[in-house]
Amino acid sequence: MIIQPNTFIFNLGVATILSIIIGLERQLKKKPLGLKTCLVIGIVSCLLTTVSIEASEKFAEQYVRPMDPLRLAAQIVSGIGFLGAGVILRRNNDMISGLTTAAMVWGAGGIGIACGAGFWFEAIIATLLLIVSVELIPFIFKFIGPKSLRERELKVKIIVDEEEKLTDILKELKLKKMKARKVRVKDIQNGELQQLELILLVNENLYVTDVYYSLKQIDHVINVEMESL
Repeated sequence: MIIQPNTFIFNLGVATILSIIIGLERQLKKKPLGLKTCLVIGIVSCLLTTVSIEASEKFAEQYVRPMDPLRLAAQIVSGIGFLGAGVILRRNNDMISGLTTAAMVWGAGGIGIACGAGFWFEAIIATLLLIVSVELIPFIFKFIGPKSLRERELKVKIIVDEEEKLTDILKELKLKKMKARKVRVKDIQNGELQQLELILLVNENLYVTDVYYSLKQIDHVINVEMESL
């Protein structure tokens, strides 16, 4: 059955609204692909799915073999994969970011396809579950999950004036309930000073400045450089 104009407009409207919800979630978090990108993906995915379904009905008699009504829609998923890959970045601290945004963009395409095929109710439920999964569930697990979920990572560089005190500094960090990971030590200024590079796990409720002042108070620490990951 050919999709009627009013049905197409309704499906397109639902796809637009749901794409706005997903896009706003990314936009509010200052992510690379936000409201406009998700809207384009959702609307065009809905359009191409509708065209694919109608074309299979309209031109079916001209071909001996039956046409797959979602053949064009299947190619949308592959195309969005390339777009999502563009926002996955490896930063200079070897941390990978953008995976959630890429997944949300892929999800916006899937929702557009569902709306184009007329499965708008399923698309609404999927959108609600996406937002709950990204926003609410991680927040809940911070309270009921392991302690590590309530920690933040800080990239820290500490310059020490005595090589023999490096171990003492690591012990001091442990006493302050700060976990050190990926520890790296190197000599600077012809071996006169030592630089301690590490990833520090601290409670997410601590301000970065409080951690900075706490490290500065450790004996033999003459300089501290800190970056929030």
